Amino acid sequence: MRQDSPDALLTIGRMARRSGLSAKALRHYDRIGLLRPAAVDEVSGYRLYHPGQLAEAALVGLLRSLELPLERVRCGVAAWKQGDIAALDRLLAEHRRQLDARVSRLRGALHRIDHLLKEGIAPAMTEQTMPAGPATAQSAPGTGTVTDQRMLAAQLFNETWRLLEMEHRTRDDDDRMIHTAHASRYHWGQTPTATAANLARGEWQISRVYAVLGRPEPALHHAHRVLDICTGNRIGDWDLAFAHEALARAHAVAGDPDQARAATDQALAVAEDIAEDEERDLLYADLETIPHQPRYW
Repeated sequence: MRQDSPDALLTIGRMARRSGLSAKALRHYDRIGLLRPAAVDEVSGYRLYHPGQLAEAALVGLLRSLELPLERVRCGVAAWKQGDIAALDRLLAEHRRQLDARVSRLRGALHRIDHLLKEGIAPAMTEQTMPAGPATAQSAPGTGTVTDQRMLAAQLFNETWRLLEMEHRTRDDDDRMIHTAHASRYHWGQTPTATAANLARGEWQISRVYAVLGRPEPALHHAHRVLDICTGNRIGDWDLAFAHEALARAHAVAGDPDQARAATDQALAVAEDIAEDEERDLLYADLETIPHQPRYW
């Protein structure tokens, strides 16, 4: 037991109030060895904390609020104690990348749900059971039934999302992601029953792929195509808002924060016309992932 003066020590209740951590959390962190009390009263068994531990407790609370797993919190606290701020920064950067991948997975699921609601679940069921073989790959450009083209477009769209969601992609994965995004948009263009919204979303996905890969010029080009399709076909709310989101992201990747901010403002203005709260929240969450742009709305 440390020999600090009892008057200098904080009870678990006072530590909880001053650190922002709950007493339950402090007990748990003691049990797992993440944040040990400075002393334990031999008679009562009460945990006592030194005021100097408040900064450590605050860091634990901060890292947990960012949804870092406990083992990573432990590594972050250890790096901070050793004065290795670079290691802590690397840990946060890696966690941010993983969170971004998780957001992409959720966003992809929401877009697929939106696609199913608009196109119906039957084509998707057919797509899942359709054998993948050389016949599809060898079809001549522009041939195939409308259903074939739609299924290919949807299948390639979903494959692009799968690649976007991967936490660790190889260079070949990146190349495949570019090809599947363009191929999906191509097959939508070959489908007579495709809507303008289908085409806009294909362009949006291509822009997102290039933004993720850090290639601003094609990201901007396809973001402008999304906007052109939306404005030319009087498509508003959801798709128009995401057209401006794509422009904001592409400008951010290009290192132009002023243009990124202007496009973000346009997206926020259009978002006011989105009827569904869930869809509006999805847009807001997407805007928060734009590089080098903290939330200001």
